[in-house]
Amino acid sequence: MKENKITGYTYGTDEVARSPLSEQEFDLLKQTVLFTDEDVHYLRMAGEVFADQVEDVLDVWYGFVASHPHLVYYFSDRDGKPIPEYLTSVRARFGQWIRDTCAARYDRAWLDYQQEIALRHTRAKKNRTDRVESIADHIPLRYMIAFIYPITATIKPFLAKKGHAEEDVEKMHQAWFKSVVMQVALWSAPYARPGDF
Repeated sequence: MKENKITGYTYGTDEVARSPLSEQEFDLLKQTVLFTDEDVHYLRMAGEVFADQVEDVLDVWYGFVASHPHLVYYFSDRDGKPIPEYLTSVRARFGQWIRDTCAARYDRAWLDYQQEIALRHTRAKKNRTDRVESIADHIPLRYMIAFIYPITATIKPFLAKKGHAEEDVEKMHQAWFKSVVMQVALWSAPYARPGDF
């Protein structure tokens, strides 16, 4: 793992939480979402497509969040005002998440980092990574799940910008969709009662 200066980005380090899933359980989850080596191939292709578009993608996503006060709330202080440094730090990690989704080996290190991301949305770790005092101590699971749609639907136009065949664009998009669904499934782990995940 190359050195990275992004605040709070701990992928591949000893600081990362351990996923509750075994390798066998993780493999079954991949099978359930129909995630294959072909999807990994198309995610690599997507990573090349996104290489110079990450900030543009983030502009769309941040615009979406900014246009919905109930979502901006989770990045706001006790007076209800957005915390700029919080939004900036999260944005940098969100950009890296795009790159990681495309470049991941989908191995134990990646799986464990999904648990870390999950915890950072819950009462266990929200606000701590960025040392902020936001008004919210967690993000409800319903928004984590609902966010699958905008994060998937808005990405396709970016995938189509480099002149790839329509079939390749669709395969990149489906691979992205599968990965996002799988990640959100993994992010739900800390929200579940012991034994229910």
